[in-house]
Amino acid sequence: MSAVTGTRRPRSAADRLGLPGLRGHGLFITGNLIDSVGNGMLLPLGLLYFTDVQGLHLARVGAAMTVGQALALPVTFLAGRLMDRVGPKRVVVWANILSAAGFALFLLAREPSHVAGVYLLIQAGINMYFTAQRTLITHVTQAAERRTWFAFTGSLRNIGLAAGSAAAAGALTVFGNGSLRWMIAVDAATYLLAAACFAALTTTPPEPDGTPPGALVTRADHTRRYLLLVAVNIPYVLAQAVLAVLVAVYTTRALGLPASAASMLFVINTVIVSACSTVITAHAAPKVPRRAVTAGYLIMAAGMWAFALPSLPSPPGAASAAWAALIVAIVLFSVAEILLGPALSELSVSLTPQAAGGFTQGLYQFSWAVGMVAAPALFTLLLEAGPLLPWAVEAAACLIAVLAAPALKAPNRHRRRNPR
Repeated sequence: MSAVTGTRRPRSAADRLGLPGLRGHGLFITGNLIDSVGNGMLLPLGLLYFTDVQGLHLARVGAAMTVGQALALPVTFLAGRLMDRVGPKRVVVWANILSAAGFALFLLAREPSHVAGVYLLIQAGINMYFTAQRTLITHVTQAAERRTWFAFTGSLRNIGLAAGSAAAAGALTVFGNGSLRWMIAVDAATYLLAAACFAALTTTPPEPDGTPPGALVTRADHTRRYLLLVAVNIPYVLAQAVLAVLVAVYTTRALGLPASAASMLFVINTVIVSACSTVITAHAAPKVPRRAVTAGYLIMAAGMWAFALPSLPSPPGAASAAWAALIVAIVLFSVAEILLGPALSELSVSLTPQAAGGFTQGLYQFSWAVGMVAAPALFTLLLEAGPLLPWAVEAAACLIAVLAAPALKAPNRHRRRNPR
């Protein structure tokens, strides 16, 4: 035996940070980052543009946005069928082109019906993109690094959203609401640039990962297991909507904190997820996805109760205690997000032999689309009934998911050996 056989090669900075092998993936990384910048730049400002610049009534714009997004729900299944025919790369490219067209048509929208049509296009592009994006990852990366890539693309998404939001905030501060018009043109161009990056990718479908001989698993078994995954994903979808829908209203109306509180919590979440996703996924998260899901939901439930604590009866002047509870809550929320996001995404493409196919990915993305449409009405109704109620309901949903997570196991699939 050689003297150097037992020596261990020093770990590189990429290994310590939990990064996947990035060499040769520049176009894929750039496409993901640019797509997220586009989302962060304008998507949160649509309501402001149509009310302050186009002069439309607030309630009508809100209703039109909801109608357009709801009409786009079936696109997840249509995108799945299209993905089976042409592959995930083309669907991702067309999704970015569709989003670019939707944002460009902002400039021509003058009526609530126009707003509904614009948001139908934009949400259709978003639904198409996320239906195919997870499968595209399996076509451009190695299976052994799959969860690491899901964590890394999640970090990229948070970085892109933050950069886009910061650029938009800077433009609004310096140039006012009038800058929204040229921001629309820039935003549409970013989606076209992302489409060009994805179109230039070289992709290779992974080898079929069928059930080993002798495993008595039927197609119905696979379907039931995947439907369970879709159900387990819903509490995570609702949790993701918490920051956008619930936190701002809760902190201002129920707790009496300034409006900047929600922005501060969002910044903390973005920094933690962007900086720590790959490290935690590589070095701290359970290696088996279903166990990471269990741990993530336990931490998420604790985070929900931490959010609820400031609304409990307390002596006057307890604002500092409220802030402490909210910071603990957002840290727990962020760690849970890091554990849940990559693990659920990995399961979504690997739980069954056909998991990465069009129908199953459409079904998985449908849970996201429905959850995001339902969350505003659900959380606002619960908050009106009592400040504790939305957090208690979401915590209970997380604990139910904890009980279901152990069943997210593909029989015998982790026992196969590499023939090499």
